Amino acid sequence: MLKLPSALRSKNALVTALGVVLIAGTTTVVAQNAPMEPVQWDKRRLEQLDRNVRRLERAVTQRNAAGQPVIIEPDPEVVALQGRFGIIDRRVDDMEATVQRVNGDLERLTFQLDEATRDNAALSTRVRDAEGRIRVLEEAAAAARAAAREAAERAAASPTGDAAGDLAAARAMTDPGQSAAALERLVVAWPSTPQAREAEWRLGDIQRAGDDHPASIQSYARALRDWPREPWAGEVTLKLARGLLATDNPRGACAAVDEFDRRYETSASQALRTIARQVREQAECG
Repeated sequence: MLKLPSALRSKNALVTALGVVLIAGTTTVVAQNAPMEPVQWDKRRLEQLDRNVRRLERAVTQRNAAGQPVIIEPDPEVVALQGRFGIIDRRVDDMEATVQRVNGDLERLTFQLDEATRDNAALSTRVRDAEGRIRVLEEAAAAARAAAREAAERAAASPTGDAAGDLAAARAMTDPGQSAAALERLVVAWPSTPQAREAEWRLGDIQRAGDDHPASIQSYARALRDWPREPWAGEVTLKLARGLLATDNPRGACAAVDEFDRRYETSASQALRTIARQVREQAECG
């Protein structure tokens, strides 16, 4: 330990010793029970400190020259703190290494997550495409089943397997009831064919002959749906007008005659034009 000369045991010597400790860079932890008052460093104090420091330097030089080197031992608390700081430094290094590893793992996980997201998007697209194709196939299968069912029903309802053949067979029947039933089956079996329209108005003729004017009006109206351009359309329109007149519906009869005049008069025969004029007079059309 450093043994100070007796000249430094005064108050000034203590200040000088503290200055040496500060210059040497040695940190000494001094426990104080009460806070020290701040030192007012004026010119006088600085000069006194300088003199004390020079005096301490001469004393140290003299001891070194006398073969008694000055050995300043570190404070044990400082050594302990240095050890703790070393441990803290190692732990910080370990934490930095751990953080770097975690960051690397996070980057890899992020990359894998991006790849998984892209794969999921591609898989979702493929699934939607597959669902669309399956839906199309299911609809096609349903349409095929419906067509097969309609074909089976048509085969059961059609005696000849052909719309024109069924119409010819129904017209060849002499019994009105049997002919009407055959025409009704033709309409059911072949609903979207020209023969079905003709079967409708021929069924209307049978119903009108039996004085069933309301039913005949419905049959004529179904035959004239969307006002076809068939050769029989003008005549059937006038039959509809006469049926409406027979059921006390002169306004409807006038409307039917107007449709005849607008759609079929130019290509109609003179006999049909005469019937149209008669219906107009009977219905008192304006």
